[in-house]
Amino acid sequence: MPVPVFLLLLGVALLLQTTILEQVAVIGVKPDLVMLLTILNGFLLGTREGAFLGFAGGLIEDLLVGSYIGLNALSLMAAGYLAGAVGVRLNREHTSVAVGVTFISVMTGLIVYYLLSLFLGIYIPVFFALFRVALPTAFYTALLAPFFFKRLLCFIKVYGQEL
Repeated sequence: MPVPVFLLLLGVALLLQTTILEQVAVIGVKPDLVMLLTILNGFLLGTREGAFLGFAGGLIEDLLVGSYIGLNALSLMAAGYLAGAVGVRLNREHTSVAVGVTFISVMTGLIVYYLLSLFLGIYIPVFFALFRVALPTAFYTALLAPFFFKRLLCFIKVYGQEL
């Protein structure tokens, strides 16, 4: 995906995530559109693209709305890389596979975020982090994956990149 197009999508995702999605949060949990965009790009385009776009997207998110620079960048990079590594081995054109990869990659990214937070001295109870934040966020984000996946797949095919 061309970098300007990704940056435009990232800007729209950040705008939606910080405004409209605040209103549709369920029990304080909202989907992570930046992570979803990163994971689906990594899944479709490979580990290199996933890690790069994850780091770039996470860094931009950290600069605009984060308090610790690099926390989102590293966690999104891990999620994008994982999605790319799994995408190389699985059929990339099935929506159900993309939903499963999204769920697992979001969980991985949030676990990396949690571990990095612990490293920085930010303690969050494990039960709360896993069952009140990570699992619901991963589930909610995976529910949105089919809506974005087909459009992104069509865009990549039209753009002419190899899957």
